[in-house]
Amino acid sequence: MTVSFDVATIWAFIIAFAVFVYVVMDGFDLGLGILFPLFPEKSDRDVIMNSVAPVWDGNETWLVLGGGGLMAAFPLAYAVLMPAIYTPVIAMLIGLVFRGVAFEFRWRTTQVERNRWDIAFAGGSSVAALAQGIALGAILQGVHVEGRHYAGGWWDWLTPFTVLTGISLVAGYALLGATWLVMKTEGGLRDKAYRLSWLLLFAMLGAIGAVSIATPFLHVQYAQRWFTWPNLILTAPVPIAVAAVTIMLLRSLAVRQDYRPFFLSLALFALSYAGLGISMYPYIVPQSITIWQAASPERSQIFMLFGVAVLVPLILGYTAWAYWVFRGKVKPESGYH
Repeated sequence: MTVSFDVATIWAFIIAFAVFVYVVMDGFDLGLGILFPLFPEKSDRDVIMNSVAPVWDGNETWLVLGGGGLMAAFPLAYAVLMPAIYTPVIAMLIGLVFRGVAFEFRWRTTQVERNRWDIAFAGGSSVAALAQGIALGAILQGVHVEGRHYAGGWWDWLTPFTVLTGISLVAGYALLGATWLVMKTEGGLRDKAYRLSWLLLFAMLGAIGAVSIATPFLHVQYAQRWFTWPNLILTAPVPIAVAAVTIMLLRSLAVRQDYRPFFLSLALFALSYAGLGISMYPYIVPQSITIWQAASPERSQIFMLFGVAVLVPLILGYTAWAYWVFRGKVKPESGYH
Protein backbone atom coordinates (compact mmCIF):
# COMPACT_ATOMS: atom_id res chain seq x y z
CA MET A 1 0.00 0.00 0.00
CA THR A 2 1.69 3.17 -1.23
CA VAL A 3 0.62 6.63 -0.09
CA SER A 4 1.30 9.56 -2.44
CA PHE A 5 1.11 12.87 -0.60
CA ASP A 6 -0.40 15.12 -3.24
CA VAL A 7 -3.02 17.78 -2.49
CA ALA A 8 -5.94 15.35 -2.75
CA THR A 9 -4.31 13.00 -0.25
CA ILE A 10 -3.66 15.88 2.13
CA TRP A 11 -7.32 16.86 1.94
CA ALA A 12 -8.37 13.26 2.54
CA PHE A 13 -6.29 13.26 5.73
CA ILE A 14 -7.75 16.63 6.80
CA ILE A 15 -11.31 15.37 6.42
CA ALA A 16 -10.44 12.09 8.13
CA PHE A 17 -8.88 14.04 11.00
CA ALA A 18 -11.95 16.28 11.36
CA VAL A 19 -14.32 13.31 11.42
CA PHE A 20 -12.14 11.48 13.93
CA VAL A 21 -11.95 14.47 16.27
CA TYR A 22 -15.73 14.79 16.06
CA VAL A 23 -16.19 11.10 16.86
CA VAL A 24 -13.98 11.12 19.95
CA MET A 25 -15.12 14.52 21.25
CA ASP A 26 -18.84 14.21 20.62
CA GLY A 27 -18.71 10.47 21.27
CA PHE A 28 -18.48 10.73 25.06
CA ASP A 29 -21.15 13.44 24.96
CA LEU A 30 -23.53 11.12 23.09
CA GLY A 31 -22.42 8.33 25.39
CA LEU A 32 -23.64 10.28 28.39
CA GLY A 33 -27.07 10.52 26.78
CA ILE A 34 -27.07 6.80 26.03
CA LEU A 35 -26.28 6.07 29.69
CA PHE A 36 -28.75 8.65 31.02
CA PRO A 37 -31.60 6.17 31.73
CA LEU A 38 -29.23 4.15 33.96
CA PHE A 39 -28.92 7.11 36.35
CA PRO A 40 -32.49 7.83 37.51
CA GLU A 41 -31.57 10.18 40.37
CA LYS A 42 -31.99 13.87 39.55
CA SER A 43 -28.79 14.81 41.40
CA ASP A 44 -26.77 12.32 39.34
CA ARG A 45 -28.28 13.53 36.10
CA ASP A 46 -27.51 17.14 37.00
CA VAL A 47 -23.87 16.26 37.64
CA ILE A 48 -23.68 14.31 34.37
CA MET A 49 -25.04 17.26 32.42
CA ASN A 50 -22.77 19.73 34.19
CA SER A 51 -19.72 17.58 33.47
CA VAL A 52 -20.07 18.26 29.77
CA ALA A 53 -22.10 21.48 29.66
CA PRO A 54 -19.14 23.87 29.08
CA VAL A 55 -17.81 21.99 26.04
CA TRP A 56 -20.53 19.95 24.35
CA ASP A 57 -21.85 22.56 21.92
CA GLY A 58 -18.46 23.12 20.27
CA ASN A 59 -18.03 19.50 19.26
CA GLU A 60 -20.26 19.72 16.18
CA THR A 61 -17.77 22.20 14.71
CA TRP A 62 -15.71 19.24 13.57
CA LEU A 63 -18.73 17.56 11.99
CA VAL A 64 -19.41 20.70 9.96
CA LEU A 65 -15.74 20.90 8.96
CA GLY A 66 -15.70 17.27 7.84
CA GLY A 67 -18.95 17.51 5.88
CA GLY A 68 -18.14 20.89 4.39
CA GLY A 69 -14.63 19.78 3.51
CA LEU A 70 -15.98 16.69 1.76
CA MET A 71 -18.37 18.79 -0.33
CA ALA A 72 -15.68 21.31 -1.27
CA ALA A 73 -12.66 19.06 -1.76
CA PHE A 74 -14.38 15.91 -3.08
CA PRO A 75 -17.69 17.04 -4.64
CA LEU A 76 -18.18 13.83 -6.62
CA ALA A 77 -17.92 11.70 -3.48
CA TYR A 78 -20.33 14.03 -1.69
CA ALA A 79 -22.83 13.80 -4.57
CA VAL A 80 -22.65 10.00 -4.62
CA LEU A 81 -22.57 9.26 -0.88
CA MET A 82 -25.25 11.64 0.38
CA PRO A 83 -28.16 10.08 -1.56
CA ALA A 84 -27.00 6.66 -0.33
CA ILE A 85 -27.19 7.66 3.34
CA TYR A 86 -29.88 10.36 3.37
CA THR A 87 -32.06 8.46 5.84
CA PRO A 88 -29.45 7.83 8.56
CA VAL A 89 -28.06 11.36 8.11
CA ILE A 90 -31.51 12.89 8.57
CA ALA A 91 -32.10 10.66 11.60
CA MET A 92 -28.76 11.77 13.04
CA LEU A 93 -29.58 15.45 12.57
CA ILE A 94 -33.01 15.04 14.17
CA GLY A 95 -31.39 13.23 17.11
CA LEU A 96 -28.81 15.99 17.51
CA VAL A 97 -31.54 18.64 17.45
CA PHE A 98 -33.56 16.87 20.15
CA ARG A 99 -30.45 16.40 22.25
CA GLY A 100 -29.36 20.01 21.91
CA VAL A 101 -32.77 21.45 22.73
CA ALA A 102 -33.26 19.07 25.66
CA PHE A 103 -29.83 19.96 27.03
CA GLU A 104 -30.87 23.56 27.59
CA PHE A 105 -34.59 23.22 28.24
CA ARG A 106 -34.36 20.63 31.05
CA TRP A 107 -32.87 23.30 33.32
CA ARG A 108 -35.75 25.72 32.72
CA THR A 109 -38.82 23.55 33.31
CA THR A 110 -40.75 21.89 36.10
CA GLN A 111 -39.89 18.39 37.28
CA VAL A 112 -42.50 16.63 35.11
CA GLU A 113 -41.42 18.55 32.03
CA ARG A 114 -37.79 17.92 32.90
CA ASN A 115 -38.44 14.18 32.78
CA ARG A 116 -39.76 14.62 29.26
CA TRP A 117 -36.65 16.54 28.23
CA ASP A 118 -34.49 13.85 29.87
CA ILE A 119 -36.19 11.31 27.64
CA ALA A 120 -35.57 13.55 24.63
CA PHE A 121 -31.90 13.89 25.60
CA ALA A 122 -31.41 10.13 25.98
CA GLY A 123 -33.45 9.28 22.88
CA GLY A 124 -31.80 11.91 20.71
CA SER A 125 -28.33 10.79 21.76
CA SER A 126 -29.11 7.12 21.09
CA VAL A 127 -30.69 7.80 17.71
CA ALA A 128 -27.79 10.04 16.63
CA ALA A 129 -25.18 7.47 17.66
CA LEU A 130 -27.03 4.59 16.00
CA ALA A 131 -27.53 6.59 12.80
CA GLN A 132 -23.84 7.52 12.65
CA GLY A 133 -22.84 3.87 12.96
CA ILE A 134 -25.34 2.79 10.30
CA ALA A 135 -24.10 5.49 7.92
CA LEU A 136 -20.52 4.36 8.49
CA GLY A 137 -21.46 0.75 7.78
CA ALA A 138 -23.34 1.76 4.64
CA ILE A 139 -20.29 3.55 3.29
CA LEU A 140 -17.93 0.73 4.24
CA GLN A 141 -20.04 -1.95 2.56
CA GLY A 142 -20.03 0.12 -0.63
CA VAL A 143 -22.73 1.83 -2.67
CA HIS A 144 -24.01 1.11 -6.16
CA VAL A 145 -22.46 3.62 -8.56
CA GLU A 146 -23.11 3.95 -12.28
CA GLY A 147 -21.02 6.52 -14.08
CA ARG A 148 -20.90 9.49 -11.71
CA HIS A 149 -24.21 8.88 -9.92
CA TYR A 150 -25.62 6.84 -7.08
CA ALA A 151 -27.67 4.04 -8.62
CA GLY A 152 -28.83 2.19 -5.53
CA GLY A 153 -32.18 2.07 -3.80
CA TRP A 154 -33.67 3.97 -0.87
CA TRP A 155 -33.13 1.11 1.59
CA ASP A 156 -29.66 -0.03 0.51
CA TRP A 157 -28.22 1.46 3.70
CA LEU A 158 -30.18 -1.00 5.86
CA THR A 159 -28.39 -4.36 6.05
CA PRO A 160 -27.30 -6.70 8.87
CA PHE A 161 -23.79 -5.26 8.60
CA THR A 162 -24.93 -1.65 8.99
CA VAL A 163 -27.08 -2.61 11.99
CA LEU A 164 -23.98 -4.26 13.47
CA THR A 165 -21.87 -1.15 12.95
CA GLY A 166 -24.66 1.00 14.39
CA ILE A 167 -24.92 -1.06 17.57
CA SER A 168 -21.13 -1.21 17.80
CA LEU A 169 -20.82 2.57 17.72
CA VAL A 170 -23.51 2.91 20.39
CA ALA A 171 -21.52 0.54 22.62
CA GLY A 172 -18.30 2.44 21.94
CA TYR A 173 -19.86 5.83 22.68
CA ALA A 174 -21.35 4.44 25.89
CA LEU A 175 -17.87 3.30 26.96
CA LEU A 176 -16.50 6.78 26.31
CA GLY A 177 -19.35 8.24 28.35
CA ALA A 178 -18.76 5.87 31.26
CA THR A 179 -15.02 6.51 31.38
CA TRP A 180 -15.69 10.26 31.11
CA LEU A 181 -17.83 9.99 34.25
CA VAL A 182 -15.05 8.05 35.96
CA MET A 183 -12.72 10.94 35.19
CA LYS A 184 -15.09 13.81 36.03
CA THR A 185 -17.21 12.64 38.99
CA GLU A 186 -16.85 11.39 42.56
CA GLY A 187 -18.59 9.12 45.06
CA GLY A 188 -21.37 6.75 44.14
CA LEU A 189 -21.74 8.16 40.64
CA ARG A 190 -18.11 7.40 39.86
CA ASP A 191 -18.40 3.91 41.39
CA LYS A 192 -21.36 3.10 39.15
CA ALA A 193 -19.46 4.47 36.17
CA TYR A 194 -16.58 2.11 36.97
CA ARG A 195 -18.93 -0.87 36.96
CA LEU A 196 -20.48 0.21 33.68
CA SER A 197 -17.03 0.72 32.16
CA TRP A 198 -16.18 -2.94 32.74
CA LEU A 199 -19.33 -4.15 31.01
CA LEU A 200 -19.09 -1.67 28.16
CA LEU A 201 -15.43 -2.44 27.52
CA PHE A 202 -16.25 -6.09 26.86
CA ALA A 203 -19.22 -5.02 24.73
CA MET A 204 -16.97 -2.79 22.65
CA LEU A 205 -14.32 -5.48 22.28
CA GLY A 206 -17.01 -7.88 21.10
CA ALA A 207 -18.21 -5.25 18.64
CA ILE A 208 -14.68 -4.63 17.32
CA GLY A 209 -14.22 -8.37 16.85
CA ALA A 210 -17.57 -8.83 15.10
CA VAL A 211 -17.02 -5.92 12.70
CA SER A 212 -13.44 -7.03 12.02
CA ILE A 213 -14.63 -10.53 11.14
CA ALA A 214 -17.48 -9.32 8.95
CA THR A 215 -15.61 -6.61 7.03
CA PRO A 216 -13.32 -8.87 4.92
CA PHE A 217 -16.43 -10.66 3.62
CA LEU A 218 -17.83 -7.44 2.17
CA HIS A 219 -15.24 -7.12 -0.62
CA VAL A 220 -12.34 -9.31 -1.66
CA GLN A 221 -10.15 -6.19 -1.67
CA TYR A 222 -10.64 -5.82 2.09
CA ALA A 223 -9.44 -9.35 2.67
CA GLN A 224 -6.46 -8.82 0.39
CA ARG A 225 -5.59 -5.58 2.16
CA TRP A 226 -5.50 -7.23 5.59
CA PHE A 227 -4.32 -10.79 4.99
CA THR A 228 -1.97 -10.85 1.99
CA TRP A 229 1.79 -10.36 1.93
CA PRO A 230 3.40 -7.80 2.22
CA ASN A 231 0.34 -5.83 3.38
CA LEU A 232 0.30 -8.00 6.49
CA ILE A 233 3.43 -6.21 7.71
CA LEU A 234 1.52 -2.92 7.82
CA THR A 235 -1.81 -4.24 9.09
CA ALA A 236 -0.67 -6.65 11.83
CA PRO A 237 0.38 -3.88 14.27
CA VAL A 238 -3.23 -2.66 14.51
CA PRO A 239 -4.75 -5.75 16.22
CA ILE A 240 -1.59 -6.11 18.31
CA ALA A 241 -1.97 -2.51 19.50
CA VAL A 242 -5.67 -3.12 20.25
CA ALA A 243 -4.70 -6.05 22.48
CA ALA A 244 -2.05 -3.98 24.26
CA VAL A 245 -4.39 -1.03 24.87
CA THR A 246 -7.09 -3.42 26.11
CA ILE A 247 -4.71 -4.91 28.68
CA MET A 248 -3.74 -1.45 29.91
CA LEU A 249 -7.39 -0.39 30.06
CA LEU A 250 -8.37 -3.46 32.07
CA ARG A 251 -5.53 -2.80 34.50
CA SER A 252 -6.43 0.88 34.88
CA LEU A 253 -10.02 -0.06 35.69
CA ALA A 254 -8.89 -2.72 38.13
CA VAL A 255 -6.69 -0.31 40.11
CA ARG A 256 -9.29 2.47 39.73
CA GLN A 257 -7.23 5.09 37.97
CA ASP A 258 -9.63 7.92 37.23
CA TYR A 259 -7.99 9.49 34.19
CA ARG A 260 -6.33 6.70 32.22
CA PRO A 261 -9.48 4.71 31.27
CA PHE A 262 -10.92 7.60 29.26
CA PHE A 263 -7.76 8.23 27.27
CA LEU A 264 -7.18 4.51 26.70
CA SER A 265 -10.76 4.24 25.43
CA LEU A 266 -9.95 7.06 23.00
CA ALA A 267 -6.93 5.01 21.91
CA LEU A 268 -9.22 2.07 21.10
CA PHE A 269 -11.30 4.38 18.93
CA ALA A 270 -8.15 5.68 17.21
CA LEU A 271 -7.00 2.16 16.40
CA SER A 272 -10.44 1.18 15.11
CA TYR A 273 -10.45 4.30 12.97
CA ALA A 274 -6.99 3.44 11.65
CA GLY A 275 -8.28 0.00 10.70
CA LEU A 276 -11.14 1.63 8.81
CA GLY A 277 -8.67 3.83 6.93
CA ILE A 278 -6.51 0.84 6.04
CA SER A 279 -9.53 -0.96 4.61
CA MET A 280 -10.80 1.96 2.52
CA TYR A 281 -7.68 3.72 1.20
CA PRO A 282 -7.36 4.94 -1.55
CA TYR A 283 -11.13 4.82 -2.13
CA ILE A 284 -13.38 7.55 -0.80
CA VAL A 285 -16.41 5.65 -2.12
CA PRO A 286 -15.28 2.07 -1.42
CA GLN A 287 -14.46 0.04 -4.50
CA SER A 288 -15.95 2.68 -6.81
CA ILE A 289 -14.31 6.12 -6.62
CA THR A 290 -10.79 6.97 -5.44
CA ILE A 291 -9.85 10.22 -3.72
CA TRP A 292 -8.20 11.44 -6.95
CA GLN A 293 -11.24 10.68 -9.09
CA ALA A 294 -13.50 12.54 -6.65
CA ALA A 295 -11.20 15.53 -6.08
CA SER A 296 -12.08 19.07 -7.05
CA PRO A 297 -9.55 21.00 -9.20
CA GLU A 298 -6.10 21.15 -7.62
CA ARG A 299 -6.02 24.95 -7.56
CA SER A 300 -9.28 24.99 -5.61
CA GLN A 301 -7.91 22.53 -3.07
CA ILE A 302 -4.71 24.54 -2.67
CA PHE A 303 -6.73 27.74 -2.17
CA MET A 304 -8.84 26.06 0.53
CA LEU A 305 -5.73 24.79 2.29
CA PHE A 306 -4.84 28.37 3.24
CA GLY A 307 -8.16 28.73 5.03
CA VAL A 308 -7.82 25.40 6.79
CA ALA A 309 -4.27 26.27 7.87
CA VAL A 310 -5.75 29.17 9.85
CA LEU A 311 -9.07 27.64 10.89
CA VAL A 312 -7.97 24.28 12.31
CA PRO A 313 -5.34 25.66 14.72
CA LEU A 314 -7.88 28.22 15.96
CA ILE A 315 -10.49 25.52 16.61
CA LEU A 316 -7.93 23.31 18.32
CA GLY A 317 -6.75 26.25 20.40
CA TYR A 318 -10.11 27.37 21.77
CA THR A 319 -11.18 23.75 22.30
CA ALA A 320 -8.05 22.98 24.33
CA TRP A 321 -8.53 26.19 26.30
CA ALA A 322 -12.15 25.30 27.14
CA TYR A 323 -11.20 21.83 28.38
CA TRP A 324 -8.33 23.29 30.41
CA VAL A 325 -10.49 25.94 32.07
CA PHE A 326 -13.15 23.40 33.05
CA ARG A 327 -10.74 20.62 34.05
CA GLY A 328 -11.11 18.64 37.26
CA LYS A 329 -13.98 16.94 39.06
CA VAL A 330 -17.56 18.18 38.90
CA LYS A 331 -19.19 18.42 42.32
CA PRO A 332 -22.96 18.26 43.00
CA GLU A 333 -23.04 21.70 44.61
CA SER A 334 -21.34 23.42 41.67
CA GLY A 335 -21.91 23.38 37.95
CA TYR A 336 -22.20 25.24 34.71
CA HIS A 337 -25.95 25.82 35.04
